[in-house]
Amino acid sequence: MVKNEKNIPNLPWEEAPIGCKDPVWRYSKNPILPRNVQAGFARIFNSAIVPYKDEFIGIFRAEDRTGIPHLYLGHSKNGIKIVLDEKPIAFVDEKGQEVSSHYQYDPRLIELEGKYYAVWCDDFFGPALAIAETSDFKRFVKYNHPYLPFNRNGVLFPRKIAGKYVMLSRPSDSGHTAFGDIFLSRSPDLRYWGDCAHVMERGWEWWNLTKIGAGCNPIETSEGWLLLFHGVTNTCNGFVYSFGGALLDLEDPSKILYRCADYFLTPEKEYETTGFVPNVCFPTSALVDQKTGRMAIYYGAADTSTCLCFSTVDRLVAYIKDHKR
Repeated sequence: MVKNEKNIPNLPWEEAPIGCKDPVWRYSKNPILPRNVQAGFARIFNSAIVPYKDEFIGIFRAEDRTGIPHLYLGHSKNGIKIVLDEKPIAFVDEKGQEVSSHYQYDPRLIELEGKYYAVWCDDFFGPALAIAETSDFKRFVKYNHPYLPFNRNGVLFPRKIAGKYVMLSRPSDSGHTAFGDIFLSRSPDLRYWGDCAHVMERGWEWWNLTKIGAGCNPIETSEGWLLLFHGVTNTCNGFVYSFGGALLDLEDPSKILYRCADYFLTPEKEYETTGFVPNVCFPTSALVDQKTGRMAIYYGAADTSTCLCFSTVDRLVAYIKDHKR
């Protein structure tokens, strides 16, 4: 059973193909944001979206012809046809002064206690996580960096746990990081983080043998926190990014209840196997309908486009438990 999500009657949705036994299924009209879909942008991928005022709004990683990623606001009536603002999001610090970064990428977005929070990776003398808040998607206040470099894949939980905010992240290096586990940290105020714990190590299964990282924001269910995470393996042709799932304890999410041995999705379609970075399925956002448990999962494909796949909370929980390690 899903807990503490919104009813989203206009959730993007497509029924599973007849006879499909897979945990997730792809949208038949993928990618929803292909290469060069909008003037000024070469690639839009690894982005996040939330329901907002009966429509949808999101923060999108977009690259122009410089190849440098920045964050743009995107708007959609149906969660599929998305239009980005022409200019990047302008951030200010808590004193109201403009702040900028050489690059910004792989945002996550969540509603928490009546405000919206974005977590992404930007340049702080190397890749480091950043956090910003907004209440209206017009003014974005960026906090000081929560961690030292190097850290990626920051994902907030949608509520406090034992009185503290909780975030997952993946310590890394300044390059493409041939290692990495998921860690947890806690904060009284979303600014100062510590009280850390190790959550998940990279797997012994082939698909997540090299490194892992949190994907979408954890989803609260009666069975535990449903976490989608990406897993990477190294081949003679480079990294391959797939994604799978786990269930974490509701009151202590550093404890794994079940971890799926099988991936949910791996690069198979041409738009996933061919692109700027081949062989990537990278989940960053999931819309969940409280009433039906339906899920619309957004993922980046081949560091080139934005795609959709679908499932239900019950289907993924059952799949994780049936295919546990």
